[in-house]
Amino acid sequence: MKYLCLVYSDERVLHTSPDSPKDAECLAYAESVQGSGRLLAGQALESVQAATTVRMRGGKLSITDGPFAETKEQLAGFYLIDAKDLNEAIQVAGNIPAARVGSVEVRPVRELNP
Repeated sequence: MKYLCLVYSDERVLHTSPDSPKDAECLAYAESVQGSGRLLAGQALESVQAATTVRMRGGKLSITDGPFAETKEQLAGFYLIDAKDLNEAIQVAGNIPAARVGSVEVRPVRELNP
């Protein structure tokens, strides 16, 4: 089953906390998950300041600079993994280096019905 591990953190703390992971550590972890055959995709994201939010309401497109909502933590990256069950997905998510300074939301991927 596919799970999306969404990495959230406070951007102001993500790279400044003593527990903050360096890029090399994150890359090494992603490579280890990939080596296990469970990593399907993963990427770090640019700052929330680079985000654009798009909405379609009443047939009209609305574009807003910035994130969807003001929050303490912002989406910093993701890992799309293949795990046998939620427990295995939680184990993978718990070892994501950024979990030390933020949080990781684990969500099953839902296949769309044609």
